[in-house]
Amino acid sequence: MALTPKCPPAPPLTGPRARANSLVPYPLKICDVTQFYSPVSGGVKRYVHEKRAYIEAHTQDEHWLIVPGAETRHTAEGKDGRLHTITIRSPRLDKTSRYRLLLSTSQVRSFLEDIRPDIIESGDPYHVAWTCLRAGRDLHTPVFGFYHSHFPEAYLRTVLKYGGSWLREVVMAWAQDYIVRLYRQFQGTLVASDHLKELLTDWGVDNTVSIKLGVDTESFEPGPADAELRREIGIPDDAFVLLYVGRLSGEKNIATLLEAFRLVHAADPRFYLVVVGDGPLRRLLPAVRKETHALHWHTYVNENKVLARYYRMANLFVHPGVCETFGLVALESQACGLPVVGIRGSYMDANVFCGLDHWGRANTPRELADAIVRMSKLNLPQIGRAAAQTVHDRFAWKVVFRQLWDQYEKAHHAGPTHPYYRRG
Repeated sequence: MALTPKCPPAPPLTGPRARANSLVPYPLKICDVTQFYSPVSGGVKRYVHEKRAYIEAHTQDEHWLIVPGAETRHTAEGKDGRLHTITIRSPRLDKTSRYRLLLSTSQVRSFLEDIRPDIIESGDPYHVAWTCLRAGRDLHTPVFGFYHSHFPEAYLRTVLKYGGSWLREVVMAWAQDYIVRLYRQFQGTLVASDHLKELLTDWGVDNTVSIKLGVDTESFEPGPADAELRREIGIPDDAFVLLYVGRLSGEKNIATLLEAFRLVHAADPRFYLVVVGDGPLRRLLPAVRKETHALHWHTYVNENKVLARYYRMANLFVHPGVCETFGLVALESQACGLPVVGIRGSYMDANVFCGLDHWGRANTPRELADAIVRMSKLNLPQIGRAAAQTVHDRFAWKVVFRQLWDQYEKAHHAGPTHPYYRRG
């Protein structure tokens, strides 16, 4: 399917519209390609949409997004049509999932050839990433890979469950080899955690760049407790509200979260759990709700200001994940003054500014439950206010994307420098 771009390449800018103090004084054409995207997906979608908001507000650049969808189509959005979305018809991963498997790499390649972007960013570590690399080589376009998820850890939980530690070592060796072979070929490997950067560098991925994710600090900010939302949901006035926001899937450790909630609720019926998100493990929620009569589920919240109401309604945010590279929702929670509790040891720890010493130290429901109880006894409003100040000072999206654009502009100015682009 050929694509006729609605926004042809613009001529170089001069005068007041030229980018000040930039290596690239004319608009860049940036293209993100990822499978980790759906109408109700989480961190990756949030990252891409915040990037688009930054492009509209602070640059003259043009953004293209290639993702799986129910049908193949191209739409242009934004105030002046600089934001393009291409969906490629792709099957669902399963009957309940909103995620789709982007199988047609030939269409990805064809669209990239039609768009001819200045920068390509690949957002997942599978076959589409290799397609982006091949397209970048042939187009002489720098390609960045964003290492959004440390996926070996998610696989290793299953391996340990069924195969034992010897198989874990085999799978880890394979995963490490694969990651190094793939990510060393990018112009740069973007990671959201300094600790993960160190790990990948030790493995042999020597092109890593630490780009922390950010927060919409205009929407996610401290405020009074949202008693009205509590009433709408039907939460008792004396309830201690736990909140989870994110995908309901195995890699997010949802089963551990729900079992931990059973434990704390059995010990103290004042605990109440609110879950915002969707995914295959939503099937586990009805049984917990029937047992406790203290669980509310909302499928998805698309607007930041509405999601901020949920953060301000709760007493404590619970993040059970142990495979996180950053933990964007935990940062949003803290930006609203809502402290976070979870299980220590993930790459998210560096972005927790409240109560980390009280977190669980093992990935078990009992450890998480005990951590919830410990945190519930602290002065959470005071802790939350301090955390919010730190997040607002360090993680505004405008600051984050300026760092990313420095990488884009340097790569575009220099051209593809990685040996991969000189092959063949």
